[in-house]
Amino acid sequence: MARGQLRVYLGAAPGVGKTYAMLAEAHRRAARGTDVVVGYVETHGRPRTEELLDGLEIVPRKRITYRGAEFTELDVEAVLRRAPQVALVDELAHTNVPGSPNAKRWQDVERLLDAGITVISTVNVQHLESLNDVVEQITGITQRETVPDEVVRRADQVELVDMAPEALRRRLAHGNVYAADKIDAALANYFRVGNLTALRELALLWLADKVDEQLDRYRADHGISGTWEARERVVVALSGGPEGETLIRRAARIAARTKGADLLAVHVTHGDGLAGSRPAQLARQRDIVEGLGGTYHQVVGEDVPRALLDFARAVNATQLVLGVSRRGRLAQLLRPGVGVTTTALSGPIDVHMVTHEEVRRQWRGPSRPTALSRRRRLGGFALALAGLPLLTWLLTGLRDGLTLPSDILLFLTAVVGVALLGGLYPALCAAVFGFLLLNYYFTPPLHTLTVAEHENLLALAVFLLVAVAVSGVVDLAARRSREAARRGAEAELMFALAGDVLRGERAVPTIMRRLKETFALASVTLLERVPDSPRTPDSQRDPADWRVTAFVGGPPCATPDEGDAELPVDGDFTLVLRGRPLQAADRRLLETFARQVVAALRRERLRAEAERAAPLEASDRMRSALLNAVSHDLRTPLASAKAAVESLRNTEIDWTPDERTELIATAAESLDRLDRLVANLLDMSRLQAGTLHMAHRPLALDEVVPTVLDGLGADGSHVTSAVPADLPPVSADPALLERVLANLIANALRYNPPGRNVLVTAGAHGDRIELRVIDHGPGIRAADRDRIFQPFQRLDDRGNHTGVGLGLALARGLTEAMGGTLTPDDTPGGGLTMVVSLPMYR
Repeated sequence: MARGQLRVYLGAAPGVGKTYAMLAEAHRRAARGTDVVVGYVETHGRPRTEELLDGLEIVPRKRITYRGAEFTELDVEAVLRRAPQVALVDELAHTNVPGSPNAKRWQDVERLLDAGITVISTVNVQHLESLNDVVEQITGITQRETVPDEVVRRADQVELVDMAPEALRRRLAHGNVYAADKIDAALANYFRVGNLTALRELALLWLADKVDEQLDRYRADHGISGTWEARERVVVALSGGPEGETLIRRAARIAARTKGADLLAVHVTHGDGLAGSRPAQLARQRDIVEGLGGTYHQVVGEDVPRALLDFARAVNATQLVLGVSRRGRLAQLLRPGVGVTTTALSGPIDVHMVTHEEVRRQWRGPSRPTALSRRRRLGGFALALAGLPLLTWLLTGLRDGLTLPSDILLFLTAVVGVALLGGLYPALCAAVFGFLLLNYYFTPPLHTLTVAEHENLLALAVFLLVAVAVSGVVDLAARRSREAARRGAEAELMFALAGDVLRGERAVPTIMRRLKETFALASVTLLERVPDSPRTPDSQRDPADWRVTAFVGGPPCATPDEGDAELPVDGDFTLVLRGRPLQAADRRLLETFARQVVAALRRERLRAEAERAAPLEASDRMRSALLNAVSHDLRTPLASAKAAVESLRNTEIDWTPDERTELIATAAESLDRLDRLVANLLDMSRLQAGTLHMAHRPLALDEVVPTVLDGLGADGSHVTSAVPADLPPVSADPALLERVLANLIANALRYNPPGRNVLVTAGAHGDRIELRVIDHGPGIRAADRDRIFQPFQRLDDRGNHTGVGLGLALARGLTEAMGGTLTPDDTPGGGLTMVVSLPMYR
């Protein structure tokens, strides 16, 4: 069964009309005869949105009871049984009520897609996981419901529902978004013009990245290598020389002229080594590029201009920035430089040749690669075939002034020159050719291949041996130089790769992306063999025996046979490369990449397993501590209550009224303590499980504090409240806030010296209200302040009569659950001050 398609309406802010657009699209499809149902749509009481529900079939929602309240959620099973062509599922980032089959609604949507049902959904940009912290920084509000970016990026269609900030505020003011009692607070806070403008920009930029991915995929699928100037991308070529910083800043200024332009720096290392490159300078230039918001890349290529252009076309670059050549005029006349060749081959890519201070300095690097390329070998043959006859003609005219040894030395010099230029085979050709020319033109009898004197024959033989030996030595040195340069290029590549990983980038996609860029591949796919699949030649061609673990570039390969090269790793994984055939000399480096990818994947999986095990370990520690608390701390009040009750039941003792009253009071006090301990344990358990229910509403602290003091009974008389009556209300749960204050005040009373009252004060600080519980006891050292908030911890208190050590841990957990903070501070003159900071209600 084919997987269904996902269409997402992405909104820049609440109220822009995502649900309205989704319902309008449903009516359009239904009018065309498509089977459309409403799985879950939240209208938020907006009349115009509710009107669009008319005429659409609605699948009844599932009702779930949680903590005494009834909630409705998407009924996935009902939609699957109905099996429509299209299902509408609103609010993709929604968190389902505990007890639902899936924790998140996007997981429900995945089930529908797997069943072949097309889903139309909605999500706001502030709910995207990668933007969560940015949105919090802009708006000051933490979005607790998020959806992984990858879920939305995988959508077949993402449509932005946008609205100008001023228009959205007018819509809000007209009552089309929220109820009348919430409009003023919304306009003054979340829906400020600055907030809406920033959210709008975030949505546009995120969607631009999604569009880039779709464009790259389309170009790869259709084999399009030409540049499409849909977005400015400026590539700056770095040679590793000191002029790199000038080029980077110039390229950054070019990119800054266009909003949203990308800056990419590329360094080409070819197999012969890059003349003049310095790793330290490249590292510094990389830091500069990344500091300017760009990205650094490194590729390997024998032909630098073509490697630059291949990279530029692969990233759909529009402009290429190069430095003016530092070579002298004569060198530029003899051989065109990188800039001239790149400009000639650039096609639609604009090439900027940037001058720099280094042009004035002498170029000290080699003028050509040190290894023997095909061009050099051809040059060596040409020199041998043309230069030796020319030398023969010149020496023939000087025959009367030169002897045979002199002629042999000059020919030997020519052979050495051929060896230096072309290597072994041209030099051997020159040696044999020179031997024949010396014998025919300069060794008596002339113009024959006969040698009359033995000394002349020995001289010619020595000439041939020396020429062959020199040719072999020069060729061996060139090969060693080429190998060393290649190893150096590989080392630079691995150094850059390690830098990517150390900078916090995800290891697996980073290594695979680096591999794709380095060898100019179309795609790189990591395949994992399905457990228990057959290990036969036929399994290499069966997609059912493999699963795609990760890929970069174009469409992934489903089997190892679909690629141009495969690199098996320990039988379970195979790295499949597609794009071009690779040389055998590249195999060693490719195998290193493959092993690193698999090792990084296994590390990520181990890290994920460790993260999943961490909550289990914490839960196990909590369970052990709870058992210890039950077996020790809870037994004390139980024993006291039981002893008092047993005493009262004893008919053999005639208790006086005062004694009976005291025993009843002891039992009641012990049971009260037991009730508090059990309540704390249950609340801590709910906090650990994330199932604590909260009901935020505006609260006046001058009303909450007296209620807490009344609940403390006689102990409340030792507390002084100085909470101003004109403080703005806080946003909190009444019951939870009372529990927090009761725990803090009880803890302060326990350590406060006799004769001094605990002081409770409050004040406004920006958009938050701070409430302080102040005691004058011994205080707590700074090193121990984190320990006091750990469950079952009691500093300097080894007895069991003071509770199980949950008061402060529970107080902090409840405070943070309400969006506040609880921090300890020193009391002037000695003691501890607990500061509760809560958001002001708006």
